Amino acid sequence: MRIGVLTGGGDCPGLNAVLRAVVRTSVIEYGSEVIGFRNGWRGLLDDEATPLDIGKVDKLLTRGGTTLGTMRAAPQALHDGLGRTRQVLDDHGIDVLIPIGGEGTLTAAAWLSDEGVPVVGVPKTIDNDIDCTDLTFGFDTAVSIATDMIDRLHTTAESHQRVLLVEVMGRHAGWIAMHAGMAAGAHLILMPEQPFDVEEICQLISARFDRGDTHVIAVISEGATPKPGTMELRDGGIDEFGHRRFTGVAQQLGWELEARSGKEVRTTVLGHVQRGGTPTSFDRVLATRFGMHAAHAAHRGDFGNMVALHGTEIALVPLKEAVARLKTVPPDRIAELSAFTG
Repeated sequence: MRIGVLTGGGDCPGLNAVLRAVVRTSVIEYGSEVIGFRNGWRGLLDDEATPLDIGKVDKLLTRGGTTLGTMRAAPQALHDGLGRTRQVLDDHGIDVLIPIGGEGTLTAAAWLSDEGVPVVGVPKTIDNDIDCTDLTFGFDTAVSIATDMIDRLHTTAESHQRVLLVEVMGRHAGWIAMHAGMAAGAHLILMPEQPFDVEEICQLISARFDRGDTHVIAVISEGATPKPGTMELRDGGIDEFGHRRFTGVAQQLGWELEARSGKEVRTTVLGHVQRGGTPTSFDRVLATRFGMHAAHAAHRGDFGNMVALHGTEIALVPLKEAVARLKTVPPDRIAELSAFTG
């Protein structure tokens, strides 16, 4: 059998571990060949193929990023290129394609599956917002990095009696903000699932300083938004991939809070450091298990599915179900924060 593999969307700690597991499992257990396509779906459309063997992947376990490279592709371009995609796969004699990626990549995988192409998906996103799986690799690394950064910011905020806003990734879901905020003892956590009221935040800041506390740390998802009428955010429009362009919610909120509260406010945007560097041991293991089980599913003929973590076990779920909606933070998890913030 000949297996095709690509990594799509943003880079993520653990991608190389998946590639390593797919290759080792396919070669050692089944005697199959693995062909990688560089730079995600664009590389597949442009026929940028490269053979992958054990020698090429065996030292990748601890490396972040992806040795195959990755690029984003516009949804319409992917849909329009389905015929070209099938042709490239046929030209290389690919029996099964294993795309590793987030919502966009897995949606394209579902389209291919509908067209009769054998596909087994692997979920990847540091935002942890892919449905039908308890966790995705990369999330634990991102939370660990964000937690470490927030821990460090506590001391400088205390020393200067400041309000410090920390912006983390999370376009549509606040999983990183919630977990990192809880782990680092943040006083306020703002997420896309629950629009914030600027006046309520000012009251929280005043209450903390009035009772003698020395600082305030707030963790804010990049996709957090204010309640209508409480403040205006700049509109960044929509990019070529169909994503809303963010204009820096933490910085804009910081200016508003400083003007209203009279307190000194500083903003730190963690940005891409959250998705770079060495994956945690948890993410290495999860990514390895995902890659191994994806290879097994491909050789069994379990096409049209995505590997997923259910409890401690790896399961298969239909791609159509996995991409039907995003997994956001539910109200009961948000309610858990009430005793630990403020």
